[in-house]
Amino acid sequence: MSDRTPADRFLDAAIDLLHRVRDEEAGSIAAAGTLLADTVADGGRLFAFGAGHSSLAAQDVVYRAGGLALMNLLAVPGAVGVDVTPATLGSALERVDGLATAVLGSSPLRAGDALVIISLSGRNALPVEMAMRARALGVRVIGVTSVAYATETTSRHSSGTFLKDHCDVVLDSKIAVGDAELTLDSVPAPFAPASTVVTSALLQAVVATAAATLAERGIEPPLLRSGNVDGGHEWNARIFEQYGDRIFYRH
Repeated sequence: MSDRTPADRFLDAAIDLLHRVRDEEAGSIAAAGTLLADTVADGGRLFAFGAGHSSLAAQDVVYRAGGLALMNLLAVPGAVGVDVTPATLGSALERVDGLATAVLGSSPLRAGDALVIISLSGRNALPVEMAMRARALGVRVIGVTSVAYATETTSRHSSGTFLKDHCDVVLDSKIAVGDAELTLDSVPAPFAPASTVVTSALLQAVVATAAATLAERGIEPPLLRSGNVDGGHEWNARIFEQYGDRIFYRH
């Protein structure tokens, strides 16, 4: 009988997934990082969106130490996070046709910007429509999703398509349909999701690539430093001053 605990099994599963995305998504990570670097170098702005728990990975790259200062959160009221009541409202909003068009129409996104859209299933109307509409506006789209959903589920968008079908670059998180890594005979449902761990790691790999690519071109990447280290606030104030017209979370 194995003496591996559920914690061991989950951590091993997460590590295995990270190895897979490192080895199998290297080309896509490089392409996504280059796309962000190109956008920064060309004067564009960066945005990230995710609904529900996918929003956690989007928030992880916005206004954080070691991250790109130009990354802004594209928020859809009621759909980003579980802080609304009822929390199930967010899931319902993901299925509403026309919502993404309305959000983009009132957002600062414009041609030449880049938008990261995170949706594990990639099947709901909101991320699919957002990707379609953003690209029509001249925005370049990076999609972070589990491609497996496109073969094992059906689309909830009227086009019958998935997020992956409307992106300039697709990052496949390799997460199995259902997002639960563990099963036990004594537990009636699968449990222990790994999508947040893997998706956040994927995006941080993309940001690292973008920063290094900018540096290789002789451009100082607009990175933030921790406010809890000496000189951090002064460093960030300089970045905010230099790039203030491309940072929207301070207004």
